[in-house]
Amino acid sequence: MEKIIEVKGLKKSFKHEVLKGVDFHVYKGKIFALLGSNGAGKTTCIRILSTLTKADSGTATICGYNVFTQADDVRGCISLTGQYAAVDEILTGRENLHLIGELKRLPDFRKQTDELLSLINLEDDADRRVAEYSGGMRRRLDIAMSLLGSPKVIFLDEPTTGLDPQNRIAMWDMIANLAESGITIMLTTQYLEEAENLADHIAILHDGVITAEGSPEELKKILPIGEVSLEFISSADAEKAKVLLEGYKIKAGRKVIDISTDGSAIQLEDILSRINKNGIPISHVTQKQPSLEDAFLTLIGEKGGKNHE
Repeated sequence: MEKIIEVKGLKKSFKHEVLKGVDFHVYKGKIFALLGSNGAGKTTCIRILSTLTKADSGTATICGYNVFTQADDVRGCISLTGQYAAVDEILTGRENLHLIGELKRLPDFRKQTDELLSLINLEDDADRRVAEYSGGMRRRLDIAMSLLGSPKVIFLDEPTTGLDPQNRIAMWDMIANLAESGITIMLTTQYLEEAENLADHIAILHDGVITAEGSPEELKKILPIGEVSLEFISSADAEKAKVLLEGYKIKAGRKVIDISTDGSAIQLEDILSRINKNGIPISHVTQKQPSLEDAFLTLIGEKGGKNHE
C-alpha cells in the first residue's frame, strides 16, 4: 500500500515540549485516528501537517511533498476541518460553498457544489441561511466546503465535537463514505467509540510520543483479560459465590459480581463449575471483552497515571 503521509521525529515546544519525537505513517485511502488526552498534542500535530504551524525539528511528507519546504504543494492536496464549523451564518449553504469555490478559483465549483450538497444530504436546505442550521448541518456543510477542489487528504480535528448521538452517527457514515471514495482521512478524536467504529489504524499520542498503534482489534489485544459478570437471585447467593471464587480478582455488588479473567474458555468453565457444584443458581451470565477504552486508559496510565480528561 502507498504511504500518503509520513512523519518522523516530529518535535514542537511552546512553553513546554508538546511533541517529543512523533513517528507514524498513513496509507492512501485509509482512516487514521490520532488519540490522546486533552493537551496531548493532537491538534498541534494536525496544525503542523496542514502547514499552519512550524515544527521545531523532524520530517513530514504528504503526497510526496515536504511539509516544511514545499508548503504550497502540500496545501494543494490537503484540506482541513477544525474543531468548530467555519461557516458564514449570513450566507446560505450553497453560497458558503460558492464562496470557497471562488476563493480557490475552481473552474467547476458550481457543478461540484450540487454534488456535495447531495453527498451531505443538504439539497433541500441549500438555500436556507446557515444561521437556521442545526449543529449537525453546519458540521456537514463545513466538511463539504473542505471537499471543494477534491483534496487527496482531509484532516478532521475532532469532527463530531458537540453533536448529539444521531448527528454523530450520520457524520460517521459520511466519513466512511469519503474513505471508500479513495480520500485519505486523518482525524483526531476524544471519542474512543468513534475511533473504534471508523479507523483502520489508530495511534495513541501520550507524553509527546506515540505509545502504541495498530488496528482497534490489535490495540485491544494489549489487554489479555476479560471479565465475567454473574447475577444471582439473592445477595446471599452472591456472597457464597464470592467465597467459592477465591483466587480471582472480584468486584462485588449486592447481587452481581464481576470476575476478571484471562479471557479463556478454561477460566470461564472453572468459574461456572465452582458455582454449579455448590448448587448456587445464577440468573444471568455476561462475558465481557476488553474495550478500546480499557486499552487506551492502560496505555496512558503506564506513563503518568489516570488523568485522561
